[in-house]
Amino acid sequence: MGRLCVICDKERAIIKRPKTGQKLCKECFYYVFETEIHNAIIDNKLFKKGDRIAIAASGGKDSTVLAHVMKLLNERYQYGLELFLLSVDEGITGYRDDSLETVKRNQQQYELPLKIISYSELYGWSMDQIVKEVGLKNNCTFCGVFRRQALDRGAVILNVDHIVTGHNADDIAETVLMNILRGDIARLQRCTEICTTGDGCIRRSKPFKYTYEKEIVMYAYFKKLDYFSTECIYSPNSYRGHARTFLKDLESVRPSAIIDIIHSGEAFEIKKEVKLPTQGVCKRCGYMSSNELCKACVLLEGLNRGLPKLGIGKTHRMRKIHGDMPQDTAIIPHFNKIKINDDENNNIIIDDSNNLKEKLAEK
Repeated sequence: MGRLCVICDKERAIIKRPKTGQKLCKECFYYVFETEIHNAIIDNKLFKKGDRIAIAASGGKDSTVLAHVMKLLNERYQYGLELFLLSVDEGITGYRDDSLETVKRNQQQYELPLKIISYSELYGWSMDQIVKEVGLKNNCTFCGVFRRQALDRGAVILNVDHIVTGHNADDIAETVLMNILRGDIARLQRCTEICTTGDGCIRRSKPFKYTYEKEIVMYAYFKKLDYFSTECIYSPNSYRGHARTFLKDLESVRPSAIIDIIHSGEAFEIKKEVKLPTQGVCKRCGYMSSNELCKACVLLEGLNRGLPKLGIGKTHRMRKIHGDMPQDTAIIPHFNKIKINDDENNNIIIDDSNNLKEKLAEK
């Protein structure tokens, strides 16, 4: 760049921060990047000493940088956290199986315990099988719903207090836009929160809430971190993809658009007289839900009954046509009653009256 770093005024600047436009040397970029994340953690009191923290690890750039930075900050500032890697295997051949190899290398590099939990174990369906049933139009709905509950169940297995995810500023701004376009004011109100929790469920936080995706990529590149960069083979038609394209166009005109959208979401208020869904628990699996049945249970019921559209759109109309669920339909084991232990082969044993493994064995 031909000029000195604006912070140290000694080394030649080689990076222009997308977030601020500052011209920095490599070491100063590392420092401000890491310090901003540390400040987000401290300012929002995300953790306390002794917490067991599961890092949601996919092998991608965000979760790889998150694992690296969490380990670094934990040691640098003596947070006193016990860190674990938690991965979800959706069962996508040629994508997730390859990215999990990256996660396994990260486990060795960062010397952190790793737990992998799969859709096949929990639901009896892999994403490859689900896509064969539902096609490429609504597959991301299934994956997103199933992944959220899989992470929480994985956290129960690890007996952790908290899950941290690699959601960055771009992701959160996209979610704000999606919720505005959908008119989903309930989700719009909470999607910008840095830390969320449901009744009886594990706390989740986003230390990268104010961290730009471009800077995460730059950090991973200059640090030579080992991550998997291929996009999911089933995601090109996702609704989020359209929001992402729109956001990138906005960012090219106004780089602060990402943070501006997040701040708009934070400032969003709902009139007191507006009735919002009340959070409860699913009567079937015990997971948090604003309806009688959680979305995962409805989607799984549809798959197991050969009615993949049951959980898409107007479920009550489908029920009028096809009736209630037959008694022998496989369901997700109850969230609060599962007793999970690892056997000698590191497989999950679910001790529950509605044992999904027994149903799978009958297939």
